Amino acid sequence: MAEASIRTMFPLRYFIETPVPIIEDEVWRKLNWSKYEFGVTNKDGLLLITRGARGNRCELKIPKKGKLVGTDKGAEMGSLIFKPADAKKPAFEVKKGNMRFIVRLKEDVYFVEATANKGVMYKLDMSGEIFKFTKVVEFEDEPEAYAIFNDSLLVASYQSFYRINADLSKEVLVKNAFWYGLFPTSIAVLDEYHVYIGIRSGYAMLNLTTNKLTFYKYTPY
Repeated sequence: MAEASIRTMFPLRYFIETPVPIIEDEVWRKLNWSKYEFGVTNKDGLLLITRGARGNRCELKIPKKGKLVGTDKGAEMGSLIFKPADAKKPAFEVKKGNMRFIVRLKEDVYFVEATANKGVMYKLDMSGEIFKFTKVVEFEDEPEAYAIFNDSLLVASYQSFYRINADLSKEVLVKNAFWYGLFPTSIAVLDEYHVYIGIRSGYAMLNLTTNKLTFYKYTPY
């Protein structure tokens, strides 16, 4: 397995491979209190690490039709809005709820909502004047970040990691992950051996062939 190439706005030596912490122990609590949150991106085949928390807005452009915009407003409740490309037509609400992300898998559009400490993935039918949606997948905890890899949807949730296959079957690759309370911000996939999850206090690497997690702690000294 080849080593991944990494770029970061911080000195790479500050990210130290560290034993995966035990949830709720003293080491984990210090990570939970960290003021640093990191985002990860696949930038031209390289892992790019930046500062940044998960956003509260997502969107997806629909060619020739318009744009879907989702918001997450917590207790105030966000929504999924469609904004037509024709400026003369008004925007309208598709669904009320806290939207985490909107994705296109092959020819279909899906959106993922966080609800009551769980999550739901819906397939969106935009063929008529009135948009319809159908529940296709349920998550046992709140989805936080996603990436698309080999026609599958990878989802890092509050304390798990899922793969939603092309046939919409769900696999739980990691359960009770150490990042419970560390709020995944993003996922960057370089290949099946190098899947990175940005979290509070550093980042994790997941090997999809073994489901092994490695933790890199931000240690700026």
